[in-house]
Amino acid sequence: MILTIKKIPKTYWSSKKPLNFKPKISTFLFLCLGLTFFGLGEGLLLVSSTGASPWSVLAQGISLNVNYSIGVITFFISLFVIFLWIFLNEKPGIGTILNAIIIAIMIDISLALIETPENYFYQILMAVLAVLLVGLGSGFYLIANLGPGPRDGLMTGLQRKTNLPIALVRVFLEITVVSIGWYLGGSVGIGTLLFAFGIGPAVALGLFLVNKFFN
Repeated sequence: MILTIKKIPKTYWSSKKPLNFKPKISTFLFLCLGLTFFGLGEGLLLVSSTGASPWSVLAQGISLNVNYSIGVITFFISLFVIFLWIFLNEKPGIGTILNAIIIAIMIDISLALIETPENYFYQILMAVLAVLLVGLGSGFYLIANLGPGPRDGLMTGLQRKTNLPIALVRVFLEITVVSIGWYLGGSVGIGTLLFAFGIGPAVALGLFLVNKFFN
């Protein structure tokens, strides 16, 4: 049932439109909660030392070559992606801006405060937990409906411009960024694969749980 979800659920705290710059307090708080979970998940995946999500591989690779943290690089990547929206006729919402800020902060907090488990089994367990947290966070921020994340907007904008299948556009973006990040020294491993294959079901689970318990 969870994997058959086709639409983003609506709740009493969902914004009626993405470009809503005066959302309800509950909508705003749930959005921030979701992005906090999302950023924590991204950070834990990096901490696990099993690999990283494609965009975090890129941020990590760039970070290794300049004197900035992975979180700061993540923020600058998000700003650059949002800048590209100008050419794709995309419009950022509150969720778009907060996505760039909160996720970047949570990545650096995670890397600073959480230690990598010494046991490889616990590293994998941390990676699985990380993917689930990103999925849960996605559930909150997608249902809040206050604008897509920078990368999601890039994906949908490119799809409209090229008229290619959205899955093909997403795969092209993910492969491109992870390849550049890996070339620059970013960490690619079992955690990257767990994210690639697990994030879809994790987001579906997140949508289901948020709709069921926070409706």
